[in-house]
Amino acid sequence: MNLVEEFTLLAYDDDGTPLTDGTHLDHGLAGGLLLELAMAGRVDVADKKVVVLDQSPTGDPLIDSALMRIIADDKPRKPGHWLTKFAGDTRPQVLDRLVAEGILRTEKDKVLWVFPRTRYPAAHGVEPVQETAARDRMRHAVLGTGEVEPRTAALCALVAATDLDKKVFADLDRKVVQARLREIGEGAWAATAVKKAIDEIQVAVMVAIVASTTAATAGTPS
Repeated sequence: MNLVEEFTLLAYDDDGTPLTDGTHLDHGLAGGLLLELAMAGRVDVADKKVVVLDQSPTGDPLIDSALMRIIADDKPRKPGHWLTKFAGDTRPQVLDRLVAEGILRTEKDKVLWVFPRTRYPAAHGVEPVQETAARDRMRHAVLGTGEVEPRTAALCALVAATDLDKKVFADLDRKVVQARLREIGEGAWAATAVKKAIDEIQVAVMVAIVASTTAATAGTPS
């Protein structure tokens, strides 16, 4: 699975409802797209801008669609620009894909018998094996020592940037988890250029979440 799919599974509870708010969820998914492109060597972050290194498809339609959008732009943009763009439409795409793959299912109901709601519980009533695998990799990384393999470290960076670590590692000591996530983030677990790009994307996700939350709060009548 790609990072976007794994993040989605981690971000939804067993009953099919999100474990975090829409701002954190959508920017996390957008960050996952950029992280995948960076790890695949398709983009880099140079002078605070996302630049394309390789225009060849990765073979994953979801990731390639994001790459094509970056290629089609007329100039390099900051990671925050692409996070905002991707945050607007990535969630339905990845959820539809997970449903089509038989990993999740769609369940429609109403809150208070009035407000329509769509939930995405596991297709077979138990945690998907893909989610369990991702959770186990991350747990092993957080409880262990030393370097972590690149994809797990990138997923840890994404979960930390969106504060989802509070849910994923709810049964572990918070201070221990935060310290280990910082250690993983500072580790030499990827090539220098890729690590630099991923670090900048992680920071951009956190900045975008704060900006969006602040804007929403400012727009709320007092």
